Amino acid sequence: MSKVAVVFWSGTGNTEQMANAVVDGITAAGGEAEVVAIADFNAEKIDEYDAIAFGCPSMGAEQLEDTEFEPMFNSIEGKLSGKKIALFGSYGWGDGEWMRNWNEQCINDGAVMACDFVICNEAPDDDAVTACKALGAALV
Repeated sequence: MSKVAVVFWSGTGNTEQMANAVVDGITAAGGEAEVVAIADFNAEKIDEYDAIAFGCPSMGAEQLEDTEFEPMFNSIEGKLSGKKIALFGSYGWGDGEWMRNWNEQCINDGAVMACDFVICNEAPDDDAVTACKALGAALV
């Protein structure tokens, strides 16, 4: 059974709703999902999981949340090479540039992208929830 971490930051609850759908997809595919708080996730934790789903909404000028999520993510980047991951998040403006940049950063770090990232504008609709469940299943 694949053990998958779901590590996310949510300000309004939209990315949290997406994370819940990712967890549903992981468990429906037979995996073991573990939601890990940002404060509890570090480079040493990466080896405890077969795969990791990272979620963060767009903030400011289309960037990752910079007080909690981005510092944690920057601290683990060196351990992403060869690790199966997937990305998700919500946005309220822009066109998803933050996610394209983040995805490219992960590829450059050597991460193995399990599937395309999932983004949604504001609260996830049925299509976004379905896509998040598929993202979770792809990590198993």
